[in-house]
Amino acid sequence: MSVDLATVKRVAHLARIAVPEADLPKLQGELNAILGFVEQLNEVNVDGVEPMTSVTPMAMKQREDVVTDGEIAEAIVANAPASEDDYFMVPKVIE
Repeated sequence: MSVDLATVKRVAHLARIAVPEADLPKLQGELNAILGFVEQLNEVNVDGVEPMTSVTPMAMKQREDVVTDGEIAEAIVANAPASEDDYFMVPKVIE
């Protein structure tokens, strides 16, 4: 796959990068080199290789999924100008 100058300009515009006209050919070469490397990676045989998230096998820590009120509702509304039953009271703004 090869990138032309028009594509380089479009990518720079989408990335919101100001690229002077003189630097476009250099950027084109760099993008083509990157895409060439990615094409080389496509040639690697990965049949039977499972995806991994870490180089060492490990299980994520999980907590029990329980719905609670946090047990700090009173502390949360303590500084509110007005509260009732651990809810904030606000003035009515729509009639």
